[in-house]
Amino acid sequence: MPRVSEEHLTARREQILAAARVCFLSKGLHTTSMQDLIQEAGLSVGAVYRYFKSKNEIIAAIAETVVGGVQQHIDEVAGRRLPLLDSLSLILGFVEAELGPGGMLPIALQVWAEATLDPAIGAIVKERYESLRASMRVLVAHAVESGELPPATDVDATTAVCYGFLPGYALQRLLTGVPDKETYLIGVRTLLDRR
Repeated sequence: MPRVSEEHLTARREQILAAARVCFLSKGLHTTSMQDLIQEAGLSVGAVYRYFKSKNEIIAAIAETVVGGVQQHIDEVAGRRLPLLDSLSLILGFVEAELGPGGMLPIALQVWAEATLDPAIGAIVKERYESLRASMRVLVAHAVESGELPPATDVDATTAVCYGFLPGYALQRLLTGVPDKETYLIGVRTLLDRR
């Protein structure tokens, strides 16, 4: 039997995840069944189950994609060691780009909601978002090191608040369409300004 190339395996996996995104956005994460995903992917039951044993595994893969992209961006921004507000502006720009129909945040919102109902999904979300918070912590630690924030700053507490800016912005934009990034940053600047 011929061996299947790594490219083929990756393409099939992405095909299944793309089908899941379509289903989750049109039917909702909670009501989408594995049969819905299989039908949307246009693959056999066996082909889909070869890559993912359950809907939760698919949700975990999608959560990893969402968080992985955001985390990579945060890590790249942190590597630049910019002032905290500039860093937050760049990260919010990334969030802004992911808010639209092709972006990952509309699905992330459903994953967040499902995490409150399903302990298995809740565990997935907790793990992924703790990792994101750790990346945000680097930004806050840099701000303390540079003197932008006071030396006695509680880095973990401040990280929790700065991290909250991201989903706070995303939720407001997804649910109400406002505020725009510039308006949001005016509020963030006001909170961070020590003068």
